[in-house]
Amino acid sequence: MGRVEGKVLIVTGGATGIGRGISEVLAREGARVVIGNRNEERGREAETAIRESGGDVLFVRADVTREEDCRELVAAAVSAYGGLDGLVNNAGIFPRAHLEETTSELWDKIFAVNLKGVFFCCKHAVPEMRRRGGGCIVNIGSANAYVGLPELFAYSTSKGGLITLTRNLANALAKDRIRVNFVNPGWVITEMEIEVQGKQGHDDAWLEEAGRNMPLGRHQVPEDAAYAVLYLVSDEATQVNGDVLNVDGRGLR
Repeated sequence: MGRVEGKVLIVTGGATGIGRGISEVLAREGARVVIGNRNEERGREAETAIRESGGDVLFVRADVTREEDCRELVAAAVSAYGGLDGLVNNAGIFPRAHLEETTSELWDKIFAVNLKGVFFCCKHAVPEMRRRGGGCIVNIGSANAYVGLPELFAYSTSKGGLITLTRNLANALAKDRIRVNFVNPGWVITEMEIEVQGKQGHDDAWLEEAGRNMPLGRHQVPEDAAYAVLYLVSDEATQVNGDVLNVDGRGLR
């Protein structure tokens, strides 16, 4: 039996990067995974690949900045599988900008995805988990939530707000046996991260050298965060609530 056999789990931003790794690992461990993603082409590709690997998966096109999309994402999961056991809020964006370069439009765009989108998804997922008798929410944060890089001002602030949201809901929903936790990945090498680094003049050789200089000798990959999520959504973590699990490979200070 898989570690999350039969559980119905939504993963937002679940078609690429860290989200794709989470979707694949959860499906491999027996979950019925509902991928919410705003890019339909990527979503369908992920759905097909996971299904061909033997996973039970459903793709739903959803933009988490739209409350109606979040409501429909949850409704689709319940309609397809009869209920909802967990939500992984992974969708996020991280445009670079220092304080003086951050426009109100950029600030609103980042917060709409990274924080308001989590609020929308939780708002509509929690009632379904109550009907199930409990459940779990995992919010994907960032090591930048604690201090952050100067060029990630708005992004870092949004992830700091996500910690507060996590702890507030963990306390509020404990009576419903709904656990809420926070995962801090470190420097994860995804297609998007490679693209961002390329725009800053960093090629594959630079990335490889940077990885060798990490405390544990390599960059992180999506599966590193995915296995942390797997633990938190499994019954192995039934007494873990309101916690931050650092998976950054270096230890936050």
